[in-house]
Amino acid sequence: MADYEDALAEGLAALTQFFVNDGTLTETLHKVAVLSVTTCSADLAGITMLVDGKPSTGVFTDPEAIEIDEAQYSSGSGPCLDAYRLQTICHIPSTASDATWQVFSRKALEHGIVTTLSLPLSARGEALGALNLYSRTSGAFDEEVIQAQAMTFAHQASIVLANAQVYWDAHQLNENLSQALRTRSTIDQAIGIVLSGGGRSPEEAFDVLVRASQRENRKLREIAEALVQRAIDRGQPEAAPS
Repeated sequence: MADYEDALAEGLAALTQFFVNDGTLTETLHKVAVLSVTTCSADLAGITMLVDGKPSTGVFTDPEAIEIDEAQYSSGSGPCLDAYRLQTICHIPSTASDATWQVFSRKALEHGIVTTLSLPLSARGEALGALNLYSRTSGAFDEEVIQAQAMTFAHQASIVLANAQVYWDAHQLNENLSQALRTRSTIDQAIGIVLSGGGRSPEEAFDVLVRASQRENRKLREIAEALVQRAIDRGQPEAAPS
């Protein structure tokens, strides 16, 4: 048990040192998966999560994890899916004799995986996914590991993932808002260039840009950027598109 406690302590310490802005969300998830292998005495690890609205192995420590997981995604039945959907621990002591998720267990056994452990990941009452641990050693995930090590690690990992998700959602929102403001500024400049030709209201100038966008099958932002850039290059107001 001392070895388990030492590994858990080291794993938890490493998780507390994660800075969610040190890399992308995917990179943070991958670090968690890699750390789970050493902390929980696994050979392979992956994280099941929603990707484009469907359960998928978002990150993994070895390509074999994806090949194993595909068996459950295609059949719609497997320990990783149940751990995610039901937010419960799913343990397969022996893939050779498992009768609950037979399709998955057969595929795991083909890759030399003899025992698996899938742990729910959740924070603030929201299911985030499942941490999937695979071992080629019989009895790798006994009750001591499940209770004293793996679940404690999974709980802390959930907090890291939730924080990373919040950070990157906010980061993306900020980027979108910044882009929207830059786009609006460029369009306003383009409208000003059109207005400099005289004879049009701001609404009519905007319609000129819209018609040019439709005619050239280009985004309105691109039309505006091109018009502004030409005006800058020539150092004088650019003739408006008709």
